Amino acid sequence: MNLISTRIITAQVEVLISFYEQVTGLTATRFTPDFAELKTKTATLAIGSTRTLQFFGGDSVAQPAQNRTVIIEFRVDDVQLLFEKLAVSLKSYILQEPTLMPWGNQSLLLRDPDGNLVNLFTPVTPEAVEKFRG
Repeated sequence: MNLISTRIITAQVEVLISFYEQVTGLTATRFTPDFAELKTKTATLAIGSTRTLQFFGGDSVAQPAQNRTVIIEFRVDDVQLLFEKLAVSLKSYILQEPTLMPWGNQSLLLRDPDGNLVNLFTPVTPEAVEKFRG
């Protein structure tokens, strides 16, 4: 089994697409006005409007901007450089500037416009680098 994608359900599709395009440097593929994807080398971040819930059983299946348990994580080449690039434009979304975590990653923590936690990280200790090698 392989994790292929994570989908965020939102009432503000274009706002979230813009945020994640800015954070990742990727361009989203918009399949419809209600659904887009940002593809990385290893997985996809999908963004769907609340209107897409009708295909999954209705509005009660998911509620936008209600997540308080999941962190969406992106490994980046240089989190400090990315922080310097995004610090002004995303200042209101930054929760924690780059910080060395006990498990060896330098992490920048953001909250997206819907309140979802986003961790941008770079492995920096030999053990963390080895973990993500290959």
